[in-house]
Amino acid sequence: MDTLLGDCALDRLRRRKSFKWRTHAADVLPAFVAEMDFDIAAEISEAIAAALADSDCGYAHIGELGAAFAEFAAERLGWQPDPGLIYAIPDVMTGITEVVQALTAPGAGVVINPPVYAPFFFRLQLLGRQVVEAPLLAGPAGVYDLDLEALDAALARPGVGAYLLCNPHNPVGRVWSTAQLTAIAEICARRGVSVLVDEIHAPLVLPGAAHVPFHTLDHPAARQAVVFSSASKGWNIPGLKCGVAIAGSGQAAAILAERWEALLPSNLGVLASVAALRNARHWLDAAVAQIHANASVLRALLDRHVPGVGYRRPQASFLAWLDCRRLEAGDDPAAVFLERGRVALSPGPDFGTQGRGFARLNMGTSPELLAEAVCRIAASLGS
Repeated sequence: MDTLLGDCALDRLRRRKSFKWRTHAADVLPAFVAEMDFDIAAEISEAIAAALADSDCGYAHIGELGAAFAEFAAERLGWQPDPGLIYAIPDVMTGITEVVQALTAPGAGVVINPPVYAPFFFRLQLLGRQVVEAPLLAGPAGVYDLDLEALDAALARPGVGAYLLCNPHNPVGRVWSTAQLTAIAEICARRGVSVLVDEIHAPLVLPGAAHVPFHTLDHPAARQAVVFSSASKGWNIPGLKCGVAIAGSGQAAAILAERWEALLPSNLGVLASVAALRNARHWLDAAVAQIHANASVLRALLDRHVPGVGYRRPQASFLAWLDCRRLEAGDDPAAVFLERGRVALSPGPDFGTQGRGFARLNMGTSPELLAEAVCRIAASLGS
């Protein structure tokens, strides 16, 4: 592994006190929550250390965050957002829930595409909104696609007020094309539905794929959309609590501006995010290269130890969506892997009913620990 990422030694990792390393017993190998095992970039550590040395732990000011994100987007994503339309948020889901509350009435429907990020379900339900499903099409060989007919039908339902798109998609790892996104914009405009886009995994698009930011579309619906992103996934700093919401218009900006007090990020998170976006792109490149390599390693490991598992390399991020239905491990194979193999994956049903028989594996680690996880899965099945 690249020395920038550390060695992922298990004894070092177990000293961490994060959710990933304190949820399960010490004999369990955690490979569930979307938190990588890599050491954070030195530039981020230095920014945090400098702030602590100055006792700079007060309330956050957005400072250079908008400009830093715009610079990164221009260089890496082919997108030139206006820094004046970029707002700091504590995390993507908090930003989404605040905007959903502004754009929709209690009881309104919000369309999502399951299997999809589990908090989409429970956070919308906590808001008193109705989750309206337009499931992805599950094709042969683990290929998922958008079902535009199902999306149109869902958006046409009475009371639907917003569409929450995940791009790149979590957990299936798809990156949607310009044509697909344009079709989405057209449908949403025709149905009069607001668009919110979670692009948190965009910095982690893998070789062979290209992320298309929704705001780069030449369409009125795109210009009215609100896009959400963060350095948290790309640079492995989710606990520092900082993200960005990018408004496509002055109207959307007003929604974010009037809710600034409900969207205060961590000051350390702002400083760390600026350091990541501006000064630690080389670290991101190393992480993407390792994840890309791990995706191939995982295919070989599964073929060798658990050939019954279906797996298609993701186009983005460090999350692998495993089809375990041939293993006869029930609706929640992750529960079997945990109980019998002492390895923790994310339960597939958490991502919607379409996730029954599936599990999500975090491969943001060393090849050695990835191999250990697969061997534990095999052991849980008596393989």
